[in-house]
Amino acid sequence: MSLVKLTIKGISYSQTQNGAYALILNEVDGDRKLPIVIGAFEAQSIAIALEKEIKPPRPLTHDLFKNFADRFDIVVKQVIIHKLVDGVFFSSIICERDKIEEIIDARTSDAIALAIRFNAPIFTYKNILDKAGIYLNINPAENEDMEDPDALLSQPETFGTDEDVVVPADNYSGYSIKELYDQLEIAVQNEDYEKAAKIRDVISKKES
Repeated sequence: MSLVKLTIKGISYSQTQNGAYALILNEVDGDRKLPIVIGAFEAQSIAIALEKEIKPPRPLTHDLFKNFADRFDIVVKQVIIHKLVDGVFFSSIICERDKIEEIIDARTSDAIALAIRFNAPIFTYKNILDKAGIYLNINPAENEDMEDPDALLSQPETFGTDEDVVVPADNYSGYSIKELYDQLEIAVQNEDYEKAAKIRDVISKKES
């Protein structure tokens, strides 16, 4: 299976659930976005790593891992989002020490937080992007007069608690495929990537 390189587009605060964020990954050689719902702590860690000038007074968990890895000459070579099951993304961290490569299972949010700190590339498989990727403008001709949604993405200004995020499951089971795509377009235009991700998962289940 071919790998597709991704970059981090930004972090969008959830409009429907306090403490939830959507991490937006962008296809390097395409227009698709891959939204992944993450918790407040992971969003904070990723945002701090992206903002190079921000130095926390004490190391965050991902900073501690980086310091530990540096001390023992462990390098993160790349991160691969390799599986998607029921809306949950699974990732692997490819590490190397003394020219010996190891693969470590990780939550996607943790893997990406570490990838930033090691300047490691992020990849996913084409079939995952085909299934879960979304376009910001599904009907570009109809939205050409709208402000570019990409410009609205920003780093979060405040963060919630470190508690696990519980995202309520909206009931879209009664919607037709066409209605789901209409709802997906509205959610994307409103920058509600958490909702878009949930609708996308329902569409994937219905079309599978």
